[in-house]
Amino acid sequence: MTRDTRSTTRRELLAAVGASGTVAVAGCLGFGGGGSGSEASTSYDCGDGGETVEEAAQPAIGPTDAPVTVKVWEDFSCPHCATWSTEAFPSLREEYVASGEVRYEHHDFPIPVEDWAWGAASASRAVYEATDGETFFEFAKSIYEQQSDYTLQVAGDAADNAGIDPCTAVEAARGETYRPVLEADKQAGLDTEMEGTPAVFVNGQLLSGDRTFENAASLIDEEL
Repeated sequence: MTRDTRSTTRRELLAAVGASGTVAVAGCLGFGGGGSGSEASTSYDCGDGGETVEEAAQPAIGPTDAPVTVKVWEDFSCPHCATWSTEAFPSLREEYVASGEVRYEHHDFPIPVEDWAWGAASASRAVYEATDGETFFEFAKSIYEQQSDYTLQVAGDAADNAGIDPCTAVEAARGETYRPVLEADKQAGLDTEMEGTPAVFVNGQLLSGDRTFENAASLIDEEL
């Protein structure tokens, strides 16, 4: 695909996203308090969690030598992060990651809006460690789509649908086994200028204003 063709496709995609009424993402701030979505019972015969993990690779897709790196700090229980993940990210992935122009990194910043955020993030990290970036984002999509009804059963089903052992997710969520990794990631976010989630950085530059595909695309294009 030539650069001119990509630019034409990008304009068409931007127009389509705009026409679909994509909502702006304001961001989640502060502490929301405990939800009740972390029930321990599931239909799976899983344990209480494995050993605590102190270090883990960052979930990512796209070439390591891409000219642009997009880093996004998210809270799985933040509704604005769900909007970004289900509406903006797919377009960004199709237009920029697939072409090799962007490497996209997921970073965790459990606020938490709900008390299960740490567990869901732990589950997603366990899925990534057991598989790859593509499977990680498939799992994350399922969690965001069922955010209002999250339970450990949801985490197990999402893992099962992604083709891996449901207990990989359930045990990690139940035991918050990746808690040290998540806390380090959250601290890295605090060390930036982010003010809420999702916090989108394009080659180190924070996306200001509404966190939409259109705004992210404009900032990415400036870097290409």
